[in-house]
Amino acid sequence: MSTYVLVTKLSPTAVKDPRGRRRAGQEWKAKVEKLVPGIRWLAHYALLGPYDFMDVYDAPDDTAAMRVSLLSRELGAASAESWPALAYEAFLPVAEQVEKA
Repeated sequence: MSTYVLVTKLSPTAVKDPRGRRRAGQEWKAKVEKLVPGIRWLAHYALLGPYDFMDVYDAPDDTAAMRVSLLSRELGAASAESWPALAYEAFLPVAEQVEKA
């Protein structure tokens, strides 16, 4: 499993009525879990700045991560990007190898 960070910006129509936000979020999550087998959610954050939300999740591969982003766009996000992420402790040996080269 690989870890990914998904950042999303909601479309203007998705943010017009904040009363349905919880339900819409639950429906989005359920649909993603159904259509992307093996995904595991690690964290969910609301953001200030250019993106509205950030999710951290594990997925079996890059193809699964692409499905998460595409589904997010289909279900109301104006933009959705999934970025591969490496835990800092796993990153350190990679950096050490580069320093030795």
